[in-house]
Amino acid sequence: MTAHRIAFPLLAYAFAAIMLGTTMPTPMYALYGEQMHFNVLTTTVIYAAYAGGVLFALLAFGRWSDAIGRRPMLLGGVVAALISGGVFLVADSVPALLVARVFSGLSAGVFTGTATAAVIEAAPPQWRSRAAAVATVANIGGLGAGPIVAGVLVQYAPQPLHLSFVVHIVLAALAGVAVLLVPETSPRSGRLAVQRLSVPPEVRAVFILAGIAGFAGFAVTGLFAAVAPSFVVDVVGIGNHAVAGLIAGSVFAASALTQVLTNTMAPQRALALGCAILVAGMVILAVALQLSSLIGLVAAAVVSGAGQGMSFSRGLAAISESSPAERRAEVNSTYFVIGYVAISVPVVGVGVAAQHWGLRVAGVSFAVGVAVLAAICLAAILVRERR
Repeated sequence: MTAHRIAFPLLAYAFAAIMLGTTMPTPMYALYGEQMHFNVLTTTVIYAAYAGGVLFALLAFGRWSDAIGRRPMLLGGVVAALISGGVFLVADSVPALLVARVFSGLSAGVFTGTATAAVIEAAPPQWRSRAAAVATVANIGGLGAGPIVAGVLVQYAPQPLHLSFVVHIVLAALAGVAVLLVPETSPRSGRLAVQRLSVPPEVRAVFILAGIAGFAGFAVTGLFAAVAPSFVVDVVGIGNHAVAGLIAGSVFAASALTQVLTNTMAPQRALALGCAILVAGMVILAVALQLSSLIGLVAAAVVSGAGQGMSFSRGLAAISESSPAERRAEVNSTYFVIGYVAISVPVVGVGVAAQHWGLRVAGVSFAVGVAVLAAICLAAILVRERR
């Protein structure tokens, strides 16, 4: 009975702890670049390796927890997180960083779906209506806490490239203990299979709009998670890693808070408002980069994070409402695949552009591109509503 009572908070902790580790490297990319002599393009490729790990886990293992249970999958995610932390501790080359990021992505890919389901299933009756919000806060809140915690440790504690990962390994190990302590929450029905990706015809109109908005929002979070430290150092001229971590973390914090606050908002209206906020965030980002403004960067992160959170969560809700129950999992998975492509491909494009035209021009070009994409989505939603 006690195990059932503590399952909800323990699973929420495990979710947050694993996701925290996936964004911890953000404030360290500049230091790795100095030590290993690589530029912003290589930084974005290292970051994108994470998305590759997430996508592989989502597609290969996305349905496994229904077949073999939540706990075995969560323990597998913990092992991947521990491997990632261990490789980061000894990393002395770009290939090692790529391996560490792939395993980090595997841990996130396993936890994203499985831990969300487990937290909701373990919620006691009085928390049932808020369980999805708790899972969201654990997920996005963990992502936001990672660069903030690591930034403080990198800036003010010894061993800047190692201490954060020691902390992460300890937290991940405790997450493993938490998972071992809780009972299984799934009936273990079904069979092992690769996750299908498809969108039924009746969902496509809604899916296209939500997919465009989701792509724009995820691209923004990818930009801040990968390139925020370079913006702070190379464009603004401030070499404080805690500040870089705070800016990256504030995107996720704003996203998490907005997702909770807008949870009951009508999906179509929230999707349109999220796109409008994303446009505003990108305008702020472009101006901040042109003026080398730290306050502007922080404001861009917060506003963009709010737009991303609203467009992502309510876009997913709109898709879920329109999807047949028996095909909801594959439609949602298709949506997440678009999101994780968005956090990698455009960011690598920023790295390529920075190499040719400079980081400021690359960042402004990215902001313009995302603003146009979000504006097109907003216009399409308004036209659809009028019809």
